[in-house]
Amino acid sequence: MSESGVHDFSVRTIDGQEKPLADYKGKALLIVNTASRCGFTGQYKGLQALYEKYRDRGFEVLAFPANNFMNQEPGNEAAIKEFCELNFRTTFPLFAKISVKGKDQHPLYRYLTSQPEFAGDIAWNFNKFLVGPDGKVAARFGSRTDPLAPELKQQVEAVLSTRG
Repeated sequence: MSESGVHDFSVRTIDGQEKPLADYKGKALLIVNTASRCGFTGQYKGLQALYEKYRDRGFEVLAFPANNFMNQEPGNEAAIKEFCELNFRTTFPLFAKISVKGKDQHPLYRYLTSQPEFAGDIAWNFNKFLVGPDGKVAARFGSRTDPLAPELKQQVEAVLSTRG
């Protein structure tokens, strides 16, 4: 694929603005497909804690609501944003609802799920892709891996240590 990895993509924010992911060059990213009515929805709390712990070191959590699994994200962008802010006091970037699998899969997720070491369909909500400052996928974690799990934090630390 391209030299820039995820930095080649542009996505829509939860407020409807186009956002080039190139804006995040030089930062470590945790890209997560989220849902408001999932057994893993409580992970928003861990994602926020992770974001607060590492953001000053150049770390961002990018949340992509998706309704691909059992209609667990039925709301529109305004409802999703309100839910996250009221229930989990999220301050990390939220993006417009997308499809993370199937025929209408968003190009960003087509790229993420096709990376040789990390390939494979998104199996459920709250899959996590750790992306290095260079825009390349560095690690992938499944739904059951809590955002504050030692193995995830260890990978975040490792990726942050590569920042120039």
